[in-house]
Amino acid sequence: MSEPPLTDWIGARETCEETIAEFPAQAAAAMLDSDPAAMRSGAPLPALWHWFYFLPRAPRSAIDTDGHPKRGGFFPPVTLPRRMFAGARTTFHEPIIVGDAATREGEIVDVKEKSGRSGKLVFVTVRYHISQGGVLRVEEEQDIVYKEPGPPIRDPEPLPAQPDAPPGARVRDITPDSVLLFRFSALTFNAHRIHYDLPYAREEEGYPGLVVHGPLTAVLLAGLAEEHTARRISRFVFQGRGPLFVQHPFRLVAEPAGDTVSLRADGPDGVIALQATAELAPAGGRQQA
Repeated sequence: MSEPPLTDWIGARETCEETIAEFPAQAAAAMLDSDPAAMRSGAPLPALWHWFYFLPRAPRSAIDTDGHPKRGGFFPPVTLPRRMFAGARTTFHEPIIVGDAATREGEIVDVKEKSGRSGKLVFVTVRYHISQGGVLRVEEEQDIVYKEPGPPIRDPEPLPAQPDAPPGARVRDITPDSVLLFRFSALTFNAHRIHYDLPYAREEEGYPGLVVHGPLTAVLLAGLAEEHTARRISRFVFQGRGPLFVQHPFRLVAEPAGDTVSLRADGPDGVIALQATAELAPAGGRQQA
């Protein structure tokens, strides 16, 4: 019998329930050099920190050679070997509160097969709703991309110096190390080997070094957007455009303009690796613990 078409997974649903415990948020704060004690019960989660909850719990016997769970289940069984979290559109209706029970409802809303310069591609879009106390807190669409293996990627060639930041921009330089990647992998229960297994990253997936998680870069950008304002993020959109690597410095840039902050992560070669936009809630919209 032939395999069912991948589009048959459109409409697939799953529901997860979890208490937003203190430890993941406190561990994330420690990883990011914030105050873990601030993430006590009753505190609002910073933007995108819901990614440290509702994690897949695939047993070891169900893990594929790349470290991801084997294909199938809620997500369609795409056979293309490379997969990545390519982007998301997240609306924060209300903050998620640490210590309270929460429900996440997921639905596969689109599956598209395409061919591009890098070969065959499959785009899977999943929509999540996260609620607490019957109130919708977060609505998110994630884009998961599956693709064929490509040619090896070279080390980025660093610029002699990073260009000056635009007037009024906030800038932070990051030199990622393997400890940061390990902690983020642990917090997200992400065993994809490109983030910790250097021989695998080089020999199997063709990267020059360990790869920085795209969601980690997005979390760092969201934190930079929130750092200098009393207003919380009401919507965050990001798209990955290229990889970043351990021990290769990259630059976070935030350009505020009224209710919007334009964000990007520039690689050491000056090429944008991840681009994002944060929209800010009205003044006074940040919920206090």
